[in-house]
Amino acid sequence: MLNFKGMRFPIDVILVCWYAAYPLSYRHLEEIMGECGVSVDHSSINRWAIRFLPLIEKMARKHKRPVGDSWRMDETYTKVKGFWKYLYRAVDKQGKTVDFLLTAKRDMAAANRFFDKAMGANGDPNKVAMDKSGANKAAMDAINAGRDVPILVRQVKYLNNIVEQGHRAIKRLTRPMLNFKSFRSAGSVLAGIELMHMVRKGQFAINGADATSFADQFSALAGMVRPV
Repeated sequence: MLNFKGMRFPIDVILVCWYAAYPLSYRHLEEIMGECGVSVDHSSINRWAIRFLPLIEKMARKHKRPVGDSWRMDETYTKVKGFWKYLYRAVDKQGKTVDFLLTAKRDMAAANRFFDKAMGANGDPNKVAMDKSGANKAAMDAINAGRDVPILVRQVKYLNNIVEQGHRAIKRLTRPMLNFKSFRSAGSVLAGIELMHMVRKGQFAINGADATSFADQFSALAGMVRPV
């Protein structure tokens, strides 16, 4: 469970940071909470998001259902303090989120870090579809060089439509935030956004998930209700 000891607000108020499911800014949330009779500054909500969202996402991984072994991998971009940073993402052929990683650069080293993270948490795929990126292909070539049975790499653009649709959903949610002020805050909020995508796609083993709201499922993953 998360440790909320010493926090001025109740847990259920703090967990309003699950707003990562909706295209809202911190100031929007400040107004909404005010209408509900809770006076909280947008900067406090920002701090909660940075502190708790990556922890909740990390805890949620323990209850994530397995994904398929045919992946679609791509990267999108977001601005941090006015500079472009890159979000590497992969889904399986059913659209289930495999993994994600925010990086400062878009190169072979970044692609390698992403594949290391994704394979470490989800096992090795049999196939990976990607675009014509030379850096991504070079990373996969390096991985295959050390394998007895290579992972099949397919550089066919239309196969990546499903992961590119997820990129658009992320941009829809981050647009109201008017750019991130730090790499840490970007990574934290994007972790929350990816977590909520996985909740919506039913990727977690949670008791009674079919009969509960996405907000309640998020609370379960945060430790307020014990998952399966």
